[in-house]
Formats: sequence, C-alpha cells, structure tokens
Amino acid sequence: MRSFKYFLMVMVIALSCGLLEQAQTQTPVFPDATATDPKTLGWMQGFPPAPDKTIRFDNASHYRFPGWRWSFSNLRELVPTKNVWRGDGPVVLLPRAERNLDGIPFTDMTGKPMTWGESLVRNYTDGILVMHKGKVVYEKYFGVLEPQKPHLAFSVTKSFVGTLAAMLVEEGKLDPSSLVTKYIPELKGTAYDDATVRQVMDLTVGVQYSENYADPKAEVWDYSRAGSMLPAGPNYQGPKTYYEFLVKLKKEGNHDEVFGYKTVNAEILAWMVRRVSGKSIAALLSDTIWSKMGAEYDAYFWVDSVGTESGGGGLNTALRDLVRVGEMIRLNGRYNGQQIIPAAVVEDIRRGGNKSHFAKAGYPTLPGWSYRSMWWVSHNEHGAFMARGIHGQNIYIDPKAEMVIVRYASFPIAANAANDPFTLPAYMAIATYLMKE
Repeated sequence: MRSFKYFLMVMVIALSCGLLEQAQTQTPVFPDATATDPKTLGWMQGFPPAPDKTIRFDNASHYRFPGWRWSFSNLRELVPTKNVWRGDGPVVLLPRAERNLDGIPFTDMTGKPMTWGESLVRNYTDGILVMHKGKVVYEKYFGVLEPQKPHLAFSVTKSFVGTLAAMLVEEGKLDPSSLVTKYIPELKGTAYDDATVRQVMDLTVGVQYSENYADPKAEVWDYSRAGSMLPAGPNYQGPKTYYEFLVKLKKEGNHDEVFGYKTVNAEILAWMVRRVSGKSIAALLSDTIWSKMGAEYDAYFWVDSVGTESGGGGLNTALRDLVRVGEMIRLNGRYNGQQIIPAAVVEDIRRGGNKSHFAKAGYPTLPGWSYRSMWWVSHNEHGAFMARGIHGQNIYIDPKAEMVIVRYASFPIAANAANDPFTLPAYMAIATYLMKE
C-alpha cells in the first residue's frame, strides 16, 4: 500500500505531461546519474529478473525513481501501444561530422560554471544528439537507451499533435477561428462549448481541471485513470477512456486571457485531428510525416483501453528519428527532397503566440517566451523554439546557429523548471561554439 500511495503522488506530476513547468527550480537531493544507472542497478536483468529488480505497471513500480530510468526506454514491454509505421521507403542516412563537445564551458542560470559533458550527467540524460548544418556532430547514449530503441517523449507529443493540426489548418480542413463544437458536437455544454480551435491549439482555454497532486479530488486523477496511465483499482467507477473523461470537463474563467498548461487541451486537439482527418493520430503521423522523412524506425503511442493514443504525452521514438523531425522543421518543413510540412506552418510556429498571455502563467526560467500550436517559442536572439516534455525531453531548434538538439532523459523531477537552469544555457553555449566554426 505504501508503494502505491507513493506512486499516486508522483504519477500525476509526470503523466499529466508538463503540468508543473512553473514549479520551483530548487532541486532536492537525489542519487546521481551514475548511481542510478539501470544497468548498474540490475533492473529487469535475468530470466526471470530477481523480484526486487522487476519493474511492472500493475504495482506502479514502472514509475518510481530510479526505476523509470529503465521504463522510459522500455515502455512497450509494460503497456498497450499503437504503432507509427515508418513506411517502406529507404532510410535517409544522417551525415556525420562528429567531434568532442564535452569540454565546452558555460555558466548556468545560478552563476555556476559547468561543461557540456557535466550537464549531461546532471540532466540524467538517456540519449542526446546534436546536428549542425545537417550533420550529426555529437551523439551519446546512457543507461539502457540505444540508437534503435524508442524512448517516451512525454509532452513533446503535444508539438506533434499541434503540428498535425496546423497542417490541417493550412489545408483548409480545420478552421482555427471556428468553435470546437463544429468538429466535436459531443462537447456542447462542456468547457469547450464556446472555445475556438485556436484557443485549444495555444492552450488559452478556461477549463476546470486541477492538476494539484495533493488534492485527491483533482480532475487529473480521473484523466490518468481514464487514459490507462494509472492503475484504476478494483473500485474505480470513473471514466474509462479519454473520450468519456473529456466530455465531462466544465468551464472555469474566460478563454483567451492567460496561457494555461493543461494536458486535456492536447487531448481535445487530438480528438479534432482524428475527427477531421478520419484517421488515428498514429496513422496520420505515419502518412504525413514518418513515412515521408525516411525514418529509421517505427514509433509508437501509449493508448487507453480502446486504443486511443495519448495526444498529451504518449509518443515514443528513437532519438535519430526525433532529430530528423527537428531538422525538417529547421528547414521549414522540407526534408528528404520534398516539402513534408508546409513552410507556412513552420513560419507561423516560429512567430510565436501571445507573450502577455504566457507571462501571466509565471514561468521563471522562460522570461519573454510564448506558446504557439503547442510549441514553446523563446523569442531570443537566435529565434530558438522547442518541443518540451517532462523529465527533460526536448527538441531544441536554433535557426540562427543552424542547429538542432534532441534529448531524452529521466530526470528525477518532472517539471522542466528543475533542469532549465543548466539545460538552456548549455544549448546556447553549444550554438555559440558551433557558429564560430
């Protein structure tokens, strides 16, 4: 019982896919990355593994630090998933010009000196890849992650869903100024009854949805259970799918006044994308992007009990395919000899969203940023923008430096506010170094 209660406390932080971005930046003391290496600890080794080294979903051991340093790279072994096919075309090889960046110095947001190599350990990095001018200049893996293994992307998923929605907007199939109920009439009488598609895409919907893990009545409990992200328990009587949960959401406050990072909006957008396209998110992603970009591996989504993908945090990809996506977007949607994502979609994302709405949300590590179509836009001197997922998942695109960094990690704190102080300065340091070459 004690382990399950602990799981309930921390599961909401993580599986609500980014809900505590604005949390404190002070990091409690945890065993370091070396001490928590899943290979060193012997997680899931042997046939069968030892009982005290076995990770499972039904007893919540898959989501306890340091056990999740194994499970984030092996999710498909524990939960139901839906495949994203890479197609039958040739793999687009990644040109390489590798070099040692480990000694590149920088100063973190607290004024402390650090090197690139030290930051990887500090971030509990599972895998990281840097591309510059279309060539891989750095690639490393830690723990149990390997080049061919998908890793859980958490809220980086939102940026994929936002991009698919923006592509449908560009095609004229989805009207951002229309009410959500034009596409999903089932949401009449809910929080989304008078919300627009654009407000959902930019997370400015006023919806009653608490993500306070200390509150046992918070809506996030039913969200997690409904999506099969949380063991429901034998006496659970709540919604059993995402759809059943979403139609119960009520309005709170006004729309289009403040940025509110609430994962349910990503699930609403995913629903609209399915409804408009007539395809699952997995099939649409395969058809429009994955099969066209020369992906090396299939990706997959974590799904609920009826096979509905988590649009808020369920995507799993190999690191090299994640960088292909980042490089494609850096190149304004053109990759593998074709225009895969319309250039207008990328241009709109890069311009960013309403900075005043974002400022009201209070993100101390992201001053001056905004949010557009489920991408985080820095508005810094390099015009950098990001896809971000809890525990340190990133696609970081720096147009001025012609650089893309992708990272998978298993940081012990969900909120990226805990790792931003030494992540974002490290990325800028690498960009500055590469621009001098």
